[in-house]
Amino acid sequence: MPTFKLTLAYDGTNYVGWQRQAAGTSVQGLIEDALRELDGREVVLHGAGRTDAGVHALGQVASCALGRAIESGVLVRALNARLPPDVRVVSAEEVAADFHARFHARAKTYRYRIHNADVMIPFERHYAWYVFGALDVKAMDTAARLLEGRHDFAAFQTSSGTARTTERTVTRSRVTRTSPEDTAAFAPGVPGVFRRGVVIDYEITGDGFLRHMVRAMAGTLVEIGRGRRSIEEMREVLDSRDRGRAGPTAPAWGLFLVGVEYGDL
Repeated sequence: MPTFKLTLAYDGTNYVGWQRQAAGTSVQGLIEDALRELDGREVVLHGAGRTDAGVHALGQVASCALGRAIESGVLVRALNARLPPDVRVVSAEEVAADFHARFHARAKTYRYRIHNADVMIPFERHYAWYVFGALDVKAMDTAARLLEGRHDFAAFQTSSGTARTTERTVTRSRVTRTSPEDTAAFAPGVPGVFRRGVVIDYEITGDGFLRHMVRAMAGTLVEIGRGRRSIEEMREVLDSRDRGRAGPTAPAWGLFLVGVEYGDL
């Protein structure tokens, strides 16, 4: 039984999240259904992480074992032919039989997108959090860097979180900005009102993440960018381990799972 590592990209707008659930359509469920049709039996798909409803992925990773031999390229084409266009298998790689997409992952990178403008480009509405009013991007980046290192991130976990430990290691936490003129090449002649804003990306890499952790961080960073909190408050929130001290949970639709890192397979 060959084992495959699948790299996936999907638009999470219309799905209840990655994980198969009792009600609603999940990304995992769609791919498992396609694998069942292809392999002629039930196939269990293990994801590197569970993205929530509305969250997107550029480089989600999943693993599965099939009951028959198949070439990687054929597997990619066969699955994409059975999946809706907002879910794509980017690549497939045959790996060792004991490979597990979740347990063998060493790090994940997430990106949270904020559209900061007078008027939001309509095409961005499912892929960025629209924030009106000036944001101090430099202050946001300085505060974001305070999250790097090994910390207890309980202050950024959803109140219903059930993680056995809330300690994680963050290797990179940065905020950058780009002009919509640089990112909207698909829309030549975009009206000037849209070009007056910026796209702000919060990107974070770590060895693991608590539920809603990145979104809570993004919400706190926006409050710092608005001047409602000082940069130093980010460290105070982190040290408090109190979810009530952090900012709001940013909307799901601005979050992307960018990629998952592994050692030698």
